[in-house]
Order: sequence, then structure tokens, then C-alpha cells
Amino acid sequence: MSKLVSFLYNLARKANDIEKLSSGDPKKIARRIKNKFIGRKISKIWKFPF
Repeated sequence: MSKLVSFLYNLARKANDIEKLSSGDPKKIARRIKNKFIGRKISKIWKFPF
């Protein structure tokens, strides 16, 4: 079950990326890239040390 949920979550994220790129709006694209970068940095800091 967790593999299915993980797959669907990743699919939704990819769909959102495609939607923002296909919109052609530079502000939306830049915001998406910025938020992905910030989210990855925060998740590395937030993890427990084990």
C-alpha cells in the first residue's frame, strides 16, 4: 500500500511540474524551482541524526 501511495504522490508532483512549465509563465516557473530547492534544503536539515 505504501508503494502505491508513494507512486501517486510522486506522480502528482511530476504533474505539477509539467503544469507549471507548460503554462509558460516565468513567475510560476521560477517560484516552482525556488520552492523545490528550499524544500530539499529544509528536509535535509529537518531529518533526525539516526
